Amino acid sequence: MSDNTIDLNFAPYQIDGDEKYMSDSQLKHFKQILLEWKKILMIEVDKTMRHMQDEVANYPDPNDRATQEEEFSIELRTRDRERKLIKKIDTAITSIDSKEYGYCTSCESEIGVRRLEARPTATKCIDCKTLDETQEKYSN
Repeated sequence: MSDNTIDLNFAPYQIDGDEKYMSDSQLKHFKQILLEWKKILMIEVDKTMRHMQDEVANYPDPNDRATQEEEFSIELRTRDRERKLIKKIDTAITSIDSKEYGYCTSCESEIGVRRLEARPTATKCIDCKTLDETQEKYSN
């Protein structure tokens, strides 16, 4: 379950015609999404820990041991990515609480409700993110 594989099943936010960007109801919408996402990730972390504790075995066959170690390694890499994602979620929740959520950290423009629904941890508008990716592509 990495960054974009979780189906959060939320209703897209319906913007009222004269509603101010990042109104209290919008902030509440995104906080609910982020809290649900974090809850799902934490459940997965708990499952992994239980699975690894339950499945520890000292197989006599070196091939079986190697297979188990590889499976554990893959699970741990996945959980490490999720741990980093949980940190991003916590940062996003903090920015909601301080009413700074939804604004680009580079140019301070609006990130946009639909972009945030697609990627609730986004910290940059699509233009700045595209520029970053282009610069990264040419610097490698």
